[in-house]
Amino acid sequence: MFPSAFRLESLRREHPRRRFRSGDPEVDRWLRTKALPHQKKHLSVTRVLWDPTGVIAGYYTLATGQVDFGGLAPELSRRLPRRAMPVAVLAGLGVDMDYPGQGLGRSLLARALRDCHDAGETFAFVAVILDCTSDHARSCYKHWDFEPLPGHPYRLFLSAERLRAMMEVSP
Repeated sequence: MFPSAFRLESLRREHPRRRFRSGDPEVDRWLRTKALPHQKKHLSVTRVLWDPTGVIAGYYTLATGQVDFGGLAPELSRRLPRRAMPVAVLAGLGVDMDYPGQGLGRSLLARALRDCHDAGETFAFVAVILDCTSDHARSCYKHWDFEPLPGHPYRLFLSAERLRAMMEVSP
């Protein structure tokens, strides 16, 4: 999944977050200023892909949340109670610009979705949601079967049912 010398680990204070440059200021700002404080407050968990030279090659952040019933896509909400529903949140994902074309973004997303699936075996949720910061990001996530929530073209979801099906195909 990742190059053999790379390690995926939980974000720590000593990781050089300020050196990270993905090309998307919002993605960079999240890692630099919000990821660690949110993790310390148990609001989210960030995992960094650490390269052999001691640089953050990429990261993803996961959290939990709720979406109001009205915000869910009709095919997702058909048989659900009319209340806020639990969701897994992909709060951030980025790859440093020094690692183009190595498939790290794809591998980080696959690992993040695997983590969501595994957590879903213990804590139920109806979908994985994320907010895109650009048209390019939205296009990339659509390749993974994420769909826009009605009325929110940059807030995408992947149903828990679809996630389960994806995980059954890939071990």
